[in-house]
Amino acid sequence: MNLNQITLPVCDIEKANQFYLAMGFTQIVKTPHYSRFECPNKATFSLLLTDDTFTNGAVIYFESEELEEWVASLKDKGFEFESTITEQRYLWQEAVLKDPSGNKIKLYWAGSNRLNPPWRVEIIA
Repeated sequence: MNLNQITLPVCDIEKANQFYLAMGFTQIVKTPHYSRFECPNKATFSLLLTDDTFTNGAVIYFESEELEEWVASLKDKGFEFESTITEQRYLWQEAVLKDPSGNKIKLYWAGSNRLNPPWRVEIIA
């Protein structure tokens, strides 16, 4: 099985739609309370309007081999980052920002270390 969809709560769906469109994602569903976006690899994520107060502890990761160019283009568009591209101890480079509803996003590049880090466990059947 594959994970290919996640839904994020948002308090202003139009502001969130504009944010994710400006990031470069393709919007494939748009209603007054729900939106869905497609990633270049065909995975999707959606936004669900909520009136409830929420704290989302999840972190959404978007990977790009052209991380430096992507972050630079977003900065040029006015996106504000909590941290610039940083080399992490787990061998990923990542930059952190939040969407208009406070959902934490990490833009990153891990290369082969995402699936095959030096500490990968070997499962013996």
